[in-house]
Amino acid sequence: MTRFSVQRHYAAMQPLIDLGQKVHAAGRLEPALIELVLMRVSQINGCAFCLDMHSKDARAAGETEQRLYLLPAWRETRLYSERERIALAWAEELTELAGPEPVSDALYERARQLFEEAELVDLTLLVVAINSWNRVNVAARTIGGHYKPASR
Repeated sequence: MTRFSVQRHYAAMQPLIDLGQKVHAAGRLEPALIELVLMRVSQINGCAFCLDMHSKDARAAGETEQRLYLLPAWRETRLYSERERIALAWAEELTELAGPEPVSDALYERARQLFEEAELVDLTLLVVAINSWNRVNVAARTIGGHYKPASR
């Protein structure tokens, strides 16, 4: 059961929409990396609507089933590039802030070796945006399973 309609309050969501569009439009992060981060954060937060959306968008953009299936265990496979692995670690630490050293200095140093400062800012904003969308959709109890990706 949906609690409130995200669609009906779309105008109120415009700042989140704009944030995501700006990160995508900047073009500093690879589309595959973006989709993996959106998926991983949505897995952590248990957002069915976002998982449905981003798994379909990722596949429509050419992502493989195998990489999507193994995403929760990304540390145990070599299917992801080093840059993707650091992005996933960054996304996880930024999503799960309750640890002893949220977004650790060690991870930051590794990230700065693979990401320019503007790219790391974009990655951070991407994680902020998807965490926000996850929370909106979980609060609204938005039903997953009916999303259709845009034609490419």
